[in-house]
Amino acid sequence: MTDGPGFGNTLVYLSLLIQRRYAQICADHDLTTAQAQLLCTVKDQPRGMGELSQLLGLAKPGLSGLVDRTERRGLVQRVASDRDRRACTVISTPLGKEVGNALYADVAARLPDIFGHLPAADRRVLEELVAGVPTDCGD
Repeated sequence: MTDGPGFGNTLVYLSLLIQRRYAQICADHDLTTAQAQLLCTVKDQPRGMGELSQLLGLAKPGLSGLVDRTERRGLVQRVASDRDRRACTVISTPLGKEVGNALYADVAARLPDIFGHLPAADRRVLEELVAGVPTDCGD
């Protein structure tokens, strides 16, 4: 049995609501959504460019531009690899950690407001349902 197009449309609508709220939270921290995703990805762990490309779903030229722009703001920096001079790792600067942690806390506090009208029990059910969604959806 498959769900009708109504459920798919509902999911698209929910996605748009979440994306708009997330974009607003990012803007409140003077970040683009791409910069915010980069910061959150490297805030606790350095990442290689290949890994970042995969995690963020960006081609290497686009990722390089994103890292360049974020690096100019003093939020991340590239560190050359000891093993391969052609490779580098992206790390969060102290300012990047501060901004990333503030963003992370703000997202955790404000994004759930989309469902603030629901009773607590319904929000818990929604949280359980979302937690059951596979993270590998065959992309």
